[in-house]
Amino acid sequence: MSDLLLVRHGETAWSATGRHTGRTDVPLNPRGVEEAISLAPYFQDRHPALVLTSPLRRAAATARLAGLSGGVTDPDLYEWDYGGYEGITTAEIQRERPDWSLWTDGVPPGDEEHPGEDAAQVGARADRVLARVAEVLREDRGNVVLVAHAHLLRVLTARYLGLPPEAGRLFLLRTGTFSRLSTEHGLPVVAGWNTRP
Repeated sequence: MSDLLLVRHGETAWSATGRHTGRTDVPLNPRGVEEAISLAPYFQDRHPALVLTSPLRRAAATARLAGLSGGVTDPDLYEWDYGGYEGITTAEIQRERPDWSLWTDGVPPGDEEHPGEDAAQVGARADRVLARVAEVLREDRGNVVLVAHAHLLRVLTARYLGLPPEAGRLFLLRTGTFSRLSTEHGLPVVAGWNTRP
């Protein structure tokens, strides 16, 4: 069976400062551009069967700079919709809600563009992505690359492993990295995580 390669986009001004960056279309900062370019040698001689990217420009730019051409935009790869916490850091949230966790407490609704999601809703999107790529992986047509965002990819990893969406909290994911989900003896495994070439 082929592998599922996860690429988190390069750094942005918001990710550098820990601001929740869901649907806000923040571009890569200079370091993020460097991180994306640094991924290119890894993908240079690999020819994935399918590349799916988030619609947001930080993901699309990362795919392009990493040499991943021919990507198809998939709206299910949008980052977690943080609702009323869009653009706010965890530290700021915890001043009012000291024990708050995105994974268990969710987010308050925001405006029309940021209604907010809970872990189950993000998990449902991740499940749809996994269903879309399942045949390509199962038929061993080649690796599939997903270029997206930290929280979405963490939830997707949990779902790939058969865990609840909230278990995504276990998989810290840095900017400008790739990770590899595979199988061993027919069972899903994490074969590489938070890797930089």
